Amino acid sequence: MLVILGYAMVVVFMVMIMTKRMSPMLALIIVPTVFGLFAGAGLGLGDMVLEAIGTLAPTAALLMFAIMYFGLMIDVGLFDPLVRFILRVTGNDPAKIVLGTALLAGAVSLDGDGSTTFIVVTAAMLPIYLKLGMSPVVLTCVAGLTNGTLNIVPWGGPTARAAAALKIDPTDVFVPLVPSLVVGLLLCFGFAWTMGLAERKRLGLIEFTSATRASRAPSRAKAGAGAGVGVGSRMLAAVGGTGGGMFTSPTVALGLRGGKADGRRADGAGVDGTDETSADGTAGAGVTMASTMLDPERPTLRPKRIWFNLVLTVAVMVVLVLGVLPLAYVFMVGTAIALLVNFPQLKQQTAQIVAHAPSIVGVVSMVFAAGVLIGVLDGTGMVAAMADWLVAVIPDSMGPYLAGITGVLSMPLTFFMSNDAFYFGILPVLAESAAAFGITPAEMARASVVGQPVHMQSPLVPAILLLVSLANVNLGDHHKKVLWRAAVVSAAMLVVGILVRVIPFG
Repeated sequence: MLVILGYAMVVVFMVMIMTKRMSPMLALIIVPTVFGLFAGAGLGLGDMVLEAIGTLAPTAALLMFAIMYFGLMIDVGLFDPLVRFILRVTGNDPAKIVLGTALLAGAVSLDGDGSTTFIVVTAAMLPIYLKLGMSPVVLTCVAGLTNGTLNIVPWGGPTARAAAALKIDPTDVFVPLVPSLVVGLLLCFGFAWTMGLAERKRLGLIEFTSATRASRAPSRAKAGAGAGVGVGSRMLAAVGGTGGGMFTSPTVALGLRGGKADGRRADGAGVDGTDETSADGTAGAGVTMASTMLDPERPTLRPKRIWFNLVLTVAVMVVLVLGVLPLAYVFMVGTAIALLVNFPQLKQQTAQIVAHAPSIVGVVSMVFAAGVLIGVLDGTGMVAAMADWLVAVIPDSMGPYLAGITGVLSMPLTFFMSNDAFYFGILPVLAESAAAFGITPAEMARASVVGQPVHMQSPLVPAILLLVSLANVNLGDHHKKVLWRAAVVSAAMLVVGILVRVIPFG
């Protein structure tokens, strides 16, 4: 019964968020609660959930202050020069920008930390996507896919867990998998290029025209009215905060080659794929440069403090990489210093905190809501029952293929449960069974980590909640675009591992 309830709960949750019948936060709370009651948890359900929430509190604190810090840096203009530089390099070509997103995500992912990667990628690339009217879902898909593929590095969590669980050296797991990693990354870049080409086809090669400058005037007064309130926070609104939860609000008035100079494509659609033109066929008043985080005249700009903000940000990132202090505390201190220096008056500080509150509420509420799903899965015993059932249904005749089977199972299992549950609970059982067929622990460990591209998209991974929140993307929209691509990358890595004989199969 627990097996049926566990799998049914996961399926219902995915259907609810992908069909947008519930917001991710509501689905994370309501669906597990209902299934937990059916599982007989009764009044003990509250204790299960609170225990899980307690383990997530440090993560929630990290995301809260990380969002506020980078929202402040966007508001004060720290990333404006980077955006202008990238636009010069890519020539406003959406295909090149998406490929650049994959390359940046891959480079930053080498530190082994998903949260840091997503913070850096969204801070650098999201303003460009919004400026050009590109879909932020493409950004989250490319960043999540690339980071998940590189999540098998020896200093990353999965490989270290697999090695610890089976008492082997992490390098014995990773080094033989380098060919698989190379193929996986090539697929990631290939997917990025094809998605970029689709964006290029939708938007055209974008260039700014006099229409852009002329269109700033109508809303400039409105932008100035909110002095002290960060405009960046409007672009980093909470998940589900606008419409379906994916960014479709004002982008910028653009001139399109082959389109029209008023910001419309030749087919009349807005630059972000929505119809944002008024009845007279002109661009809507909201589609202006002044309505985005890149308004060059926004009241929160602090050009005289750009070097201080740059040094502060570099210092924060260095401390993060060194790991000498808890990540949440690093961002707490960084946010406090950034507020004090850039907005010295109490009224300005209060306005900035209020301005970024929607972003914070969106992601922190999702993290704590995920505690309900985690608590029910663990507390009711669903996770253990699901794992035991999977191991039991594998017939003895499939023993020589256990490594390959483990690679396949690693995709759904690490999506539905934490890495700790999989690597310390299930992998040792599978490895013990495989030993009877001459399969070594190192070979089983290699097979177990190929599912990481899929794992990184799980709602149980706080880093992915941070990514979709920063990009203001609905989790269901992200899953629609990324899950099948992640499965393809994982399957390819497994096949390559089998072909080069570092993962036995038969």
